[in-house]
Amino acid sequence: MTTLAGIEGRLAPQGLAILGGFVATAEDDLPTGTRTVLMIGPDGANFWPILTASAEWQDGAPDPVDRWSRRVIGGIACGLGAKALFPFGGPPYRPFFSWALRTGRCHQSPVRLLVHDEAGLWVSFRGALALKESIDLPPPPPPPCEACIGRPCLTTCPPRALTAAGYDVPACHAFLDTPAGQDCLSNGCAVRRACPVSVAHARMREQSAYHMGQFHR
Repeated sequence: MTTLAGIEGRLAPQGLAILGGFVATAEDDLPTGTRTVLMIGPDGANFWPILTASAEWQDGAPDPVDRWSRRVIGGIACGLGAKALFPFGGPPYRPFFSWALRTGRCHQSPVRLLVHDEAGLWVSFRGALALKESIDLPPPPPPPCEACIGRPCLTTCPPRALTAAGYDVPACHAFLDTPAGQDCLSNGCAVRRACPVSVAHARMREQSAYHMGQFHR
């Protein structure tokens, strides 16, 4: 019998974790027979050293993170008799945003980005497992933003590119081209860093710098 603990035991050595799950319905565009979907993402600071030690990272070929994700999550899926699904490789793309909301562990934050009960605004997904078994999922905790004092995500963005009004991507890129923007490029988005839940999530600076570099190239 497949259990959450058993799947977590397969993911942890790869620096990955279950960030939520939901019960599949007949209306979902999922592999035939899917009963449970588990959302898979980085496990805090454990993820980056494992990824950067991999052959995909060191071979110099494009898209090392996506290639690593396909190999690792795909291998875990095969061992479980499941299917691996990914947020990249499209179009068309899988609806990871709406899937994340269905877990009850992710919510739309005041700045409209996904916020997770443990990862905060650092939440990201490397893939999902479509299981043919029904897995008991624990009830999700309350949305973290409900108890957030001050909601610093709303006021932290230096160029005011990321606010309750949405995300002004050109303004963000323009700011990153300035000397003041080097802090976000080197340490990660200031808004994501300001989230109190993100502060408690041990994400490595090098990981944030890499993804900011990919975003701004």
